[in-house]
Amino acid sequence: MDNALPASGLFLALASGLANGLFTTPLKLERRWRWEHTWAVFIVTSCLVMPAAMVAAAGGGVRAVIQAAPAASGWAVGFGFLWGFGAICFGLSVKHIGVSMANSLVLGVSSAVGSITPLALRHSLGFGESQIWLYLGILAFVLGVASCGRAGVLRDRSQTGASTATGYLLALTSGLMSAIFNIGYTLALPMAAAGERLGDAPFPAANRIWLLMLGAGAVPNLVYCGMLIQRGRSASLLAAPGTAASWGRAALMGLLWGGSIFLYGAAAPLLGKFGPALGWPISLAAGLVTANLMGVWLKEWRGAGRSAVRLMWAGLGWLGGAIVFCAAAGFAQ
Repeated sequence: MDNALPASGLFLALASGLANGLFTTPLKLERRWRWEHTWAVFIVTSCLVMPAAMVAAAGGGVRAVIQAAPAASGWAVGFGFLWGFGAICFGLSVKHIGVSMANSLVLGVSSAVGSITPLALRHSLGFGESQIWLYLGILAFVLGVASCGRAGVLRDRSQTGASTATGYLLALTSGLMSAIFNIGYTLALPMAAAGERLGDAPFPAANRIWLLMLGAGAVPNLVYCGMLIQRGRSASLLAAPGTAASWGRAALMGLLWGGSIFLYGAAAPLLGKFGPALGWPISLAAGLVTANLMGVWLKEWRGAGRSAVRLMWAGLGWLGGAIVFCAAAGFAQ
């Protein structure tokens, strides 16, 4: 493989992770709206507006691709809908345990499951040079997440005297559900192949997958947020004076996270035959490093003991190693 291709894919995967690691920061800075208002606007922006705009910018037209790959289109919708429940759990886990810990647990579980499964689906599990580097990357990722997770437990005990069990349970559930996202993308790749046969470039062809997956995932999120808004009779907050900044923060969340998804979609085809298995841990590791650094900036570790802080930085070191190992897997193909 031309080394320029994995290098470009690596850059896009890292950029995807950077955007992913940053997107929850506005949620922690919000003071006027409740969680459900911010999350609803975020979902509309990232899962409905952005995918539709990206597909329309490339010339639109989804029906022909669905007709050419009906089974793959069904996988995209089904797995996207299931992923939507994981997104709800993730948003709530950030509310309970903060940016750094929620991202560490969710992305860690998602990476391990979401990287190995695409290899199994493609019958590519083995011990070639590229796979060995990838396995080392996943191992480093798991060690990094374990270190960050332990650091979070110690931090919670030193700050509040106890761990927030609900937040950790939500994060672990979200991690398992979020892995479905990459599995669904892998199963839906025949949609992109059908689009290319119909004359699309690889990037616009992949965007049609996101249109179906994210649109389906938006449904449970918006239903849940609508229920919370109705129960709290708080719909008026969306139009209250002085909420322009709240709209802006929620829309920025959507642009960052939606951007991370489209960047990942552009990265995967450039990373060779193991694209989804390689791009996923690289993107998530970069996102985790970013999210943990943002957690430091948001003072989520203020008052934590030295052991917790040392474990957190050790975890970031392992995550950095995971990026290096997965990058080596790309170049070894």
